[in-house]
Amino acid sequence: MFFLFLLCMCGLLLRGNAQDRASLWRGNDRTGRCQYTFTVPSPMEATCPQVGGPEVEGLKTRLSVLEALMSQLSGKDLQPRGGHQGVSARPQPELQEALNRAVGERNLLQGEKERLERELETLKFRMEEMRRETERLRSRPCLTQNPVVAPSSTQQDRARGRPAAGSNQMSHLMTRPNRQGDSSNLRDSAWQYGAQSFQEVKAEVTEVPAPDGTVDNTGCSEVISVGEPVTHRKADNIAGKYGVWMQDPEAVSPYGPNMLWRIDTVGTEIRQLYGYDDMEQLSKGFPSKVLLLPEPLESTGATMYRGSLYYQRRLSRTLIRYDLAAEHVAARRELPHAGFHGQFPYSWGGYTDIDLSVDEKGLWAIYSTSKAQGAIVISKLDPHSLEVKKSWETSIRKASVANSFMICGKLYTVASYAARDTTINHVYDTGTSQGKAVSIPFKNKYGYNSMIDYSLAQRKLFAWDNFHLVSYDLRLGRQQAN
Repeated sequence: MFFLFLLCMCGLLLRGNAQDRASLWRGNDRTGRCQYTFTVPSPMEATCPQVGGPEVEGLKTRLSVLEALMSQLSGKDLQPRGGHQGVSARPQPELQEALNRAVGERNLLQGEKERLERELETLKFRMEEMRRETERLRSRPCLTQNPVVAPSSTQQDRARGRPAAGSNQMSHLMTRPNRQGDSSNLRDSAWQYGAQSFQEVKAEVTEVPAPDGTVDNTGCSEVISVGEPVTHRKADNIAGKYGVWMQDPEAVSPYGPNMLWRIDTVGTEIRQLYGYDDMEQLSKGFPSKVLLLPEPLESTGATMYRGSLYYQRRLSRTLIRYDLAAEHVAARRELPHAGFHGQFPYSWGGYTDIDLSVDEKGLWAIYSTSKAQGAIVISKLDPHSLEVKKSWETSIRKASVANSFMICGKLYTVASYAARDTTINHVYDTGTSQGKAVSIPFKNKYGYNSMIDYSLAQRKLFAWDNFHLVSYDLRLGRQQAN
């Protein structure tokens, strides 16, 4: 019995000491990580305490803030949880206005993008046309290539119809007559033995027959040569880099037959028309008359005829006849389907879509249409009403030539506006509705020719070459009897 009593007393003592003794305790902190602490265990504690109330309150606060932000974005007047009244939604009209501005700017950018894409497609189409034209010109042979047979002696050369060695081949060529429309007789058979590049140069030279007793500048025939450019005046400022100058072949009072007119065409509102009593006053730069056109002019395609200035109105296909004596618009008419403002210009650009010209046959318009797909169209106009009397569609691409002019009802085109030595490369006869390639030497003395027109009053070419007003003498073939 004593032993059992002693054992019970020891158990009670050990139990009391265990309640007062510090022990290691493991639990979770606020972040969920395990934490070890020393503590006195409680007889009522069965497990580690869980996350307490402060964390839940923090989550409620964050949720309230998120709800407030959502109410601002959606435009709803919501109150955050927990009764917080400090956060309120921004007024809805301000957000709607900002959204409308953003949508409007997006629509503007989309429209600009579509416009640029259309312009890009137009440029691609024009570049493809120019590429095809270049390939066609490159593939066209200059001469018919025959098998090369080396000459063995002077007698063989003579037997074949070639000049003997040391003789003048050019004189042998120039004595040959030139039948109209047939240039095959101008090609010397001896050239087949030369290098290809030499043959091309020779072929270009021989397209123009030598001047002889058949020249008659008073008739109405085909151009056979163009003289050296003669400079009359240089423009004073940048507005005169491009321009047009002209003379009325049938002047009307109060202006005399020697009166010359000039327009500088660099600018957006081209209205000034300067008049000079004669060539001397033009060279000195002393105008006797300055007229202000009622409507602005576009590009360098204007002309003068029977007391009126004919020109294209800016940014339109409308033609205007301006009476110089009365100083008012006498007639206006749209040129049907004509391209304008850069749709079908010459190769140098300058919005040269419509080019007006006067010759022995009357008033002409040189232009193109969408139907013609960039090919030159020639229209005969009524000088009083500007009505189209008759039209001809050529096979000449307007963008492939630098400029053109009319003489005796024939259209002539110039190959380059910048090359110092270029050619008149095409002629189209409205009388026969036939065209052909030619090669008449032409010089751009100052390297940027923006206007070439026939002056019926002086039977010369007038041109505007990089600030300079120049003229060219012409040689025409003798008029053929009908």
